[in-house]
Amino acid sequence: MGANKQKNKDLNQLRSDMFELFTTNTNISYSTCMTEASNKVCSFLKADVAVLYQLDEWKGRYHLITDREEMKQKFHETLSLKDFRGTPRQYLFDLTSDEQLSIPKQKEYIQAYQLPLFSDERCLGFMWVGFKEEISLPLSLLDGLALEITRCVNHAVSCYASIEEGQKYELLYNVAAKFHSSIDMDGVLKEIIATLRKIYPEFHYYLLLSQSYTSDSELPVRELTYERDASSKASTHAFLTGEVQIEERKSEMQSFLYAPLKGKQGIYGVLEVAAPSYLYFPQKDIDFFVLISNTAGKALENAKLYMQSRSLIDDLQLINETAHKLNSNMRLTEKISYMASQIKTSFQADEVGFLIFNNENDKQAYSVLDGSSPFFISERAEHLIYEISRMSGKTQEPLFVGDYAAKTGGGECPYQSIMAVPMMAHDQLNGLAVVFKKTPYFFSFDSFKLLQSLVHHSTLAFANSMLREELEKTIITDYLTKLHSRNYLDKCMDKYLEQDELGHFILIDIDNFKKVNDTYGHQVGDAVITQVAQSIKKIVGEQGLAARWGGEELAVYLPSLSIEKAYEMTDYIREEISVVTNPSVTVSCGISSWTAENRPESQRIVQQADDALYTAKGSGKNQIIMAGQAPGSFIF
Repeated sequence: MGANKQKNKDLNQLRSDMFELFTTNTNISYSTCMTEASNKVCSFLKADVAVLYQLDEWKGRYHLITDREEMKQKFHETLSLKDFRGTPRQYLFDLTSDEQLSIPKQKEYIQAYQLPLFSDERCLGFMWVGFKEEISLPLSLLDGLALEITRCVNHAVSCYASIEEGQKYELLYNVAAKFHSSIDMDGVLKEIIATLRKIYPEFHYYLLLSQSYTSDSELPVRELTYERDASSKASTHAFLTGEVQIEERKSEMQSFLYAPLKGKQGIYGVLEVAAPSYLYFPQKDIDFFVLISNTAGKALENAKLYMQSRSLIDDLQLINETAHKLNSNMRLTEKISYMASQIKTSFQADEVGFLIFNNENDKQAYSVLDGSSPFFISERAEHLIYEISRMSGKTQEPLFVGDYAAKTGGGECPYQSIMAVPMMAHDQLNGLAVVFKKTPYFFSFDSFKLLQSLVHHSTLAFANSMLREELEKTIITDYLTKLHSRNYLDKCMDKYLEQDELGHFILIDIDNFKKVNDTYGHQVGDAVITQVAQSIKKIVGEQGLAARWGGEELAVYLPSLSIEKAYEMTDYIREEISVVTNPSVTVSCGISSWTAENRPESQRIVQQADDALYTAKGSGKNQIIMAGQAPGSFIF
């Protein structure tokens, strides 16, 4: 049991080391990060070598991930799919047999373990661990190790992909800002009209535009309208087909030419040329007008792209600033508050909330992340959130509602414009980001797309914070009993000894625990420890701290209670345990107390409680001994 506990402890430490590796060293390359991870696995298993191969799905081959040249000399840098041997639980390979693995170039290893990295039934790669001597590793350890390596690789890929994506957005912002900084659409249009009037002064010109691209009243601009009988109107036909249209009005003795203003991506209006007293246009003039209209079309397109790029630059700045902030060392609540504030300011929203669904099959089972708008924890929000979850469907598709009352047939909902974007991050996070505005049709579709991008970038940061805080909780919590760890209790005792006026340290040991293990097995023994721990936790409550001290020994620290109250609580714990445990066990307890007049070191308090416990165990067990008290005597 001790060896298994040590392996579990070592595996937890490896998990913590790997998590710290790719969350605190993002300035190193991916290959360096994976080399460090391989080295940690090698050290953990006391192996001679460990290398990682990762699948390149585009090329259908495994690639060696390392920054060490000597490894590239020893191992093949690429392997075909057939070089991967075994199933998810077939780890061990004997390299002395006739069937050699082709992974190392030389036969200096006699035994290898191949740990496959499976995710969603797909093999993402494997870690190859070589030994020059035979060694036997338990299957449970290998299963756990393969899972941890898979998690490490998945998180590293996500982290580095997020960083790379942020760099790309920043590069795009810098290039776009330089390229579009000198666009002058009005000047281009004026030059086109001036050129036409200079060459054909007898013609009249109008720019029929589908959108308002200019505020200059001197330009001959008209709005391009769509009539019911559009097929009979030449200007509309030119706009819809992208082809030059000529209309002859014999009654007016005029000809009209309509040339579409075409860019590379679309048509933005029509150039109207009115030729008084002309019944037709020569081809060379038509060609010239087409050239001019295409120039105008490109100018309008550039203007539109410029305006879009200006908006995009603002969006990218927001995304880049947000991603940078979220990737800093902030707590989850701080990140949620920051994100909610950013969205509320940028989108002029009334309410912003982040929800986590606790049960994938029940969208009503949700929790609101701290930092969301207070509205989301009110009773009014429950029905609205349920309706939003229902409308987004089981797959949680993004939801964009311009008028909630019209969509649902009325109701008393104070918010009409709604945007909801799912937050999904593998198996770590399943939630929804929701934005409300009282005004109907307030959000644009561009705003909706921007929100999706922001949520996409923030979700990974939220998931990483959740994982980090869960790991922090794991470090201060005993994995079996869910009580505090011994280290955590030690630190708290040091603080209490400096601040409080008195306190009591209690060591509790399960009597005859070895007999329980021998009679019922270690699994039942673990269950008994858990029952004892839960009983202690329930009785102590908020009055003190309970921890697993080691093995079947538990500890309680009670600050600021009188010595009589501390003894009464300990005796209640002793009596309760004999009743609630199955199989029934008893406990022996040793208590050490201190006051401000005699403020000892924490080691001294622990030693006194341990001595008292030893006396209790040697005096018949199932009793409480105070430090300095003789067996059978009473101090109250």
